[in-house]
Amino acid sequence: MFQNALRRLCNETLRFQTSVKYVHFLRGVRPLPVSARHLTDVKDALPFDISLLEFLVCPLSKKQLRYEEKTNELINEELGIAYPIIDGIPNMIPTDARLIQNDPETPVEPA
Repeated sequence: MFQNALRRLCNETLRFQTSVKYVHFLRGVRPLPVSARHLTDVKDALPFDISLLEFLVCPLSKKQLRYEEKTNELINEELGIAYPIIDGIPNMIPTDARLIQNDPETPVEPA
């Protein structure tokens, strides 16, 4: 009876020690920072279905969006933001949107 308890205690201790070493090793490993924008540069990425533009609106202003093929983004010109498209799926999360530099020579029309 004591031998079984001692054997089990030794096995659990060894298992704990190996897991602690493994966890300690993982603490030194950090995830690589990868921006979602770099994923859109992949040549094999799925194309965006332009027919979705008739249904998609900006979640902030509820206005229609314009598709920019060169940057693969949905543009809200009123707010000056661009939503990325990743693998053919628009990322409509406002915090992931990019601010667009407006052309200083273009006059802004009052609403």
